[in-house]
Amino acid sequence: MIPLRAMCPAKINLALHVAGRRPDGFHEIVTLFQAIDLWDALDGESADALTLTVSGSVIDAGESNLVLRAARLLKERVEAARSRGARLRLEKAIPVGAGLGGGSSNAAGALKLLNALWALGLGDSDLARFAAELGSDVPYFLVGGTALGTGRGEKIESLPAMRARPLVLASPPFGLSTPEVYRRLGAPLTVAKADVTVPRLFLKFAEGNDFAAATNDLEAAVFEMCAELSVFRDALSESGAESALVSGSGSTVFGLFRAGTDVTPIVSDLRGRFPGWSFLASRTVASGVRIVPAVE
Repeated sequence: MIPLRAMCPAKINLALHVAGRRPDGFHEIVTLFQAIDLWDALDGESADALTLTVSGSVIDAGESNLVLRAARLLKERVEAARSRGARLRLEKAIPVGAGLGGGSSNAAGALKLLNALWALGLGDSDLARFAAELGSDVPYFLVGGTALGTGRGEKIESLPAMRARPLVLASPPFGLSTPEVYRRLGAPLTVAKADVTVPRLFLKFAEGNDFAAATNDLEAAVFEMCAELSVFRDALSESGAESALVSGSGSTVFGLFRAGTDVTPIVSDLRGRFPGWSFLASRTVASGVRIVPAVE
């Protein structure tokens, strides 16, 4: 089998609503996922043992890494995978702890790559089931593009791809703890019946490509932890962003601009105003994880 590569995109949450905390401890959410043009690359080739190396980041390459957890899950649950090995190499470009879903995307990439590399023949529903066991965001990356996420985020409904739009993303020189963000949110242990209408509102955003009214219910908790993120969000809005929000639980803040906008001077201006922050000009894309031949 020739070596394969999984191209693993980052995501933003174009909108996020927290309906309440469930008895199982998770939060019931409605979110609008959108893939962006920022990619990790996971290469894999057949080998006697299962190993992982990581470059571009200091993240742990041990058993806690979601790539290895995905591989172990396949080996435990799929008979044809039990005797298989792979030499995996993960090249990171997506910032860690920034709310862009890098780890979840890598897990989805590992599932799709190993399904192909080991010729397991798993269908979309099988992969989605394994993905949901690995994390709430993982199933989304099997689909990508523009999609509605409900439940704890693992129930995915693909939506028509939105028109490609430029983005400005930035994050401070630190991440935020997702559990701490949700703890500060203090969502009640209820899921209001009125919230069943929220998906229709989110569909309206997607159909009209109009996100000016989009909100992220986690922002209040995020800004309580780091007020400077609120200042930066406002600066993006003042720079002409149609929508400026924290992505997920942060710490990345993004600005979504009208199609055709040149965001280069906007990034240059903001970089001078927020020294020490990491900036990226990107765009929305209609893809999820893609499997391609590995680059030698």
